[in-house]
Amino acid sequence: RSSYSCCYFVLPCCFFDFHGKYSRRQSKKTQYREYLDFVTQVGFVCGFHVEEDCLRIPSTKRVSFIGKSRTYPPAERALVDKQITQFINSRRTCAVTTCDRRVGFEHKDHCDGLCEEAGSEPPEDETETAGTIWMPGFQPREKVEQIRNCASLPRDFVDEVVLNVANLLLNAAPQKSCSDMQGGNTNTWNQGESLSLREVAEYLNKETLKKLKSEYGGLQTLLKNNHQVFEVLNGRVHIRDWRKEKPPSKTKPEVKRRLSAEAFKTRLCWFFIHHPDGCSLPSEACPYAHGTEELR
Repeated sequence: RSSYSCCYFVLPCCFFDFHGKYSRRQSKKTQYREYLDFVTQVGFVCGFHVEEDCLRIPSTKRVSFIGKSRTYPPAERALVDKQITQFINSRRTCAVTTCDRRVGFEHKDHCDGLCEEAGSEPPEDETETAGTIWMPGFQPREKVEQIRNCASLPRDFVDEVVLNVANLLLNAAPQKSCSDMQGGNTNTWNQGESLSLREVAEYLNKETLKKLKSEYGGLQTLLKNNHQVFEVLNGRVHIRDWRKEKPPSKTKPEVKRRLSAEAFKTRLCWFFIHHPDGCSLPSEACPYAHGTEELR
């Protein structure tokens, strides 16, 4: 829109519209394909012959679009600019009403459809300032975004919740007798009981729940972040039994094997410290340190 001689290249990635996150409108397509069609539509509305290409890069999102030539003569630039303004306004309206729009590939169809969808002329002030202020009221994201995935919660708070939930699972039922899967002997290790996320939430106090609700994902995210201790499957929380974990593949590439080895015993074993039966694995087999002297 900056000039008639402008050309563009775009590599769509995150699903955003002009005024916020892109809302899906066609369930028959994948989210990625639908978004690509939307970006294509923007190019057509702006009067470009849009070409699609696939980049040779190591990414799952590598479809790009190139606009090198226009679909209209220079004399029609003012008319097309007006249609672009209507398109922006219609997207803002549709972001609220979640209207259904079919993505076409003919420039004329786009223009006719957009004029109908907009319903009326854009406000006078927006039309007059179209050359300078393209999206009145647009707010960019903050320079520092608040992290809300439970990763920024105080460590003491997280440790307390983990310990409380683990004790709840361990004491929810009589101790289960589990034979040592490595040696087949009669050694027992308390796996505890599995409870639903709702049952676990009912056990926690209101202040803790209030703190967790301010985070995306809440309790479930916190428990999944602490995967050393817990396993969350189908809405139920279990104590993780490391004897059941699959051993690392020997066919891993050299780089991955080296990184895996470097991460071995860089953190203390929660079970060695807190579980009444200790860790279910012997020290040499556990990926976590059984005591500070084993830390790397």
